[in-house]
Order: sequence, then structure tokens, then C-alpha cells
Amino acid sequence: MTLEQKIGQFFFPAVFINDTEENIQATERLIKEHNIGGLTFFHSRASAATNYETKKKIVFNDDSFRRLKELIVRYQNCATTPLLMSIDAEWGLAMRVEKTPQYPYAITLGALPNSEKNLVYEVGKQIGLDLQSVGIHYNLAPLADINNNPNNPVIGYRSFGQNKEKVADFALEYLRGMNDVGILGCLKHFPGHGNTNVDSHLGLPILKETLEELLANELVPFLKGIENDVDSIMIGHLAVPALNEGKDTSATLSKSVIETLLRKQLGYDGLIISDALNMHSVSKLYDQKGQLEWEAFNAGNDVLCFAENVPEGIQEILKNAKPERIEASFQRILKCKQKAGIVDKILSLPNLSETDFNFEATSKLNLKIAQNCITKIKDNNNTVTVFDAKNTGTLAKISIYKNSDNEFFRSLSNALSSPEFSYETGGDLILDELKTELIKYDTVIVSLFVPKAKPLNNFDIEDSVLQFLGNLFSTQKCVLYVFGNPYVLQIIPKLKNASGIIQMYQDFSEFQKVAAEQLLSDTKCKGTLPVEINYIK
Repeated sequence: MTLEQKIGQFFFPAVFINDTEENIQATERLIKEHNIGGLTFFHSRASAATNYETKKKIVFNDDSFRRLKELIVRYQNCATTPLLMSIDAEWGLAMRVEKTPQYPYAITLGALPNSEKNLVYEVGKQIGLDLQSVGIHYNLAPLADINNNPNNPVIGYRSFGQNKEKVADFALEYLRGMNDVGILGCLKHFPGHGNTNVDSHLGLPILKETLEELLANELVPFLKGIENDVDSIMIGHLAVPALNEGKDTSATLSKSVIETLLRKQLGYDGLIISDALNMHSVSKLYDQKGQLEWEAFNAGNDVLCFAENVPEGIQEILKNAKPERIEASFQRILKCKQKAGIVDKILSLPNLSETDFNFEATSKLNLKIAQNCITKIKDNNNTVTVFDAKNTGTLAKISIYKNSDNEFFRSLSNALSSPEFSYETGGDLILDELKTELIKYDTVIVSLFVPKAKPLNNFDIEDSVLQFLGNLFSTQKCVLYVFGNPYVLQIIPKLKNASGIIQMYQDFSEFQKVAAEQLLSDTKCKGTLPVEINYIK
């Protein structure tokens, strides 16, 4: 390869599964003309995180999976050098592609006891097999971020929790599972995005920690990853002034963070990939096209993810970089391509006629995780309470944000038959009617299906619903089952009055079944909260 062709290998532009033919052809031209190294797949332009504030409507397409496979075949067929196909699939292909297997969020896995960390390995392995079937070689996961800030708008449920040792161990298990089926992984977001309260898709978070503080906490999972020869490390768009002569420079653009700290002090010689260069924390810094790409490469990144100015970036690097630095980055990318088996072996393309995943295996795995992560927050003889109420005709059930025809209620119906109510939408009028109806019952089983995993706008829970719950907990015996992000416990008023609280983390049918089994049989809850939560109000 020429020097210019080697530089092309550093570029991993974004491609969108549900895109126009015009855009697809533009990508094909980039592949043919600039020898780019790989692609990073997203669902659609509207779903890109930097579009959150534009309120663009995401159009779902049940045919996305087939389209993804077809695009991978098409793009590989026009590449002179095999492309390293990548995607963000932290909880499976379902993060980007409809009707594909979905696995629990990292926060859910973080609730597992250490003795069951083999389940995290199995998640990594199954995700790896799913990616392999579609022709993807590189998962930009898992997070090694320690989630020690409850107000973090972007990490939260994507982290294994706030215990540094557990985060490190579980991240390595996940990586090992993927590696064992031939899929590359990535620890992110160096030097740690957990203790931030700004979304780096939209602004620049600033960490106040010193190097000593980072080494004692945030950097622990990355250090363990380096010890275990992790395939790659992603640099986060966050500023650490203490590492950068007091400047608020994004780590992605900082030689002090990448070259000095990660390469020299921590001894990492693997692949370093930038976080997406379209994110607003860095994308608006330079007017000249290609300048951002050069600055990111110059800071020490080998791969430029979501690079938007490929031709200009290549020319800037060609003009400014030393040949030995270009060669060093090229060799790291080549090593990863060799490990993924796309250089020395015949490139394996996905079979377009195969459309089925092993959803049964996914369901069994999710069920095992549910059985081991269910967490008891509070229990005042929940099982006895609800059966006593059932026997006296004073028991009711209410489902919040899901209709009453849900797996949890169905699983309870035979043994705990009682009137069932639900609230999905409607505001004060409907809630007032429900309040009037529920006054008739002494004991209420409440299932809260948290609408959103992110904390923005109180997880999309209406204020009137929070008030309704607070009133319910104050006037009746309530046993609450939370299907969603445990941080929601911090915003529910009068929660200290609840008779019982069980945390389920996900709304999957398997988790609902396990919740019902626990209530009916008073089985032991094996999980523990992976984050500290102040829920007593």
C-alpha cells in the first residue's frame, strides 16, 4: 500500500442501515477511492445520538436486519482491502436493529452476584455469535465506565455499576465471551465517563479528578483490560484539566491523555479508537474540513470513528504526520484485522438466505439472568400480605405504563386473582378515576414499567403519575415491582411508605415471570443494587 492508502485504513465513517441509495453509493465511492479501513453501522440518521435535540422522527423498519446483511455484502464486495465492520451493540444487535436478540443492560448484569459472572461471559458470547452471523467483526463495547454519578445523562444503565472491581471483572468477562467466538471488543470511554453530568454527544463533560484519584477508581477497569491485552480502547469526549496542563481539552484531542498517560505511563500498545467525531463536544471546534481528523490522529488515536471528512482528513494526515507514526497505527489496525480473520483467511460474508437467530437460547439466558439479578429492596412479608388481602377480597393490581395484559399479571392471575387496573396515558382525569377505584382495596400490587432508561425528564414519567404513586404509597399497603432503571427509585415520592419494593431492571417477559414467581413463592432474591441509591423520601 502507498502511505495514502495506509492512512485510509484509519477512517471508519458511519453508515446507516436505513439510508438512501444516493448515500449508499457515496459510501461505496469512499471505499473504492480512499481505501478506508472499516465502517460503523447505525440504524438511521434520525437515531444518531447527536440528533436528539432536533426531535427527528425515527422510522422503524422491520426489514433492517436483512438490509444490514445486504449492505455488508455490498460494501465488502467493492473494497480492495477487507473492511473491519463495527457497530455499537452493548446489549445486542437490538440496540441498532429491529427484531434481533436483545440482552439485558449492563446495569442489570451488574446486579448479578460475582459467583454468576459466567452469565456476563455468556452475554458477550451470544452477542458475538449474533454479530458474526451478520458479518460484523468488531463490537464497540463494553463500557468500562464506573457509574458513580446518579445524574449522569448518558452512561447510567450502560455501566456495570459503581464498584470498580466488579466493573473491571464483568467487562473482561463480556470481552472474553466475544473474543472466544472471534469478535473484537473495546473498553470505553477512557479515562472514564461515569462521574459526569453532561452528555458528550451534545457538550463537553469536565472531570475534576487528579491523576491519583483516577488511578484509584476510574482507571482500574482500563488497567485490568491492559493487563489482559484488550483489543482496543475508546477515548471519550471529556476533558480532564489535571492531565492537560489545566486546559479543558477533550481527551480525544489530547496527547497528554493518549500518548503520555495511556501509551507511556499505562503501557498500552493496542488499538486506540476515538469516540464518534460527529459528537458536538468536538465536531464544532474546527472550521477547516479535515482539521479535526488530523488533530484526533495527532493526539494518538489510530482509528477515527464516525469521521465526516474522509478525503480532507486523509490529506491533512498525509501532509502533517511522520511516516513511522502512520506505520505504527497501520500495524495496529492490521493486527486487529488479522485477529478477526479478514486478512489471511477468505473473507466470510453473511448468508443472505438465513434470517433466524436462536431466540430460544437468548430467552433461556435472559431468564437465568433475571433469576439471579432480582433484587429485594424492602420486604415486610410481601407474600403473606398479598395472599391475606386476596383471601379477604381487598387486593388489587395496577400496572403503570403497560396495560394489564402483561406477563407479570398473567403469571399471578391463577394464584392471586384480583381486580386489575392500568395506566398508560391520559393524565389527571384517568389518574383521578383510578384513585377513586383503588380506595376500595386495602393492598395493591404495583408494577411500574419505567418508560425510558435515561433519566432525562424523570425517565419520561409524568409528574402526575409520581404524585399518584406517592399518594398510593401513603394510603394503602403497596408492594412495588420496578421493571426498569433502578435510579427511578430516587424520584418516587413517599417510597419509604411502600410495604415492599423489588427491583427487576428490565421489562422482558422473562423478568416479569421471575418477578411473579418471587412474589408467589417468596423465593430468595440473589441480586444486589449495582449503584448506590438514596430512595428513602
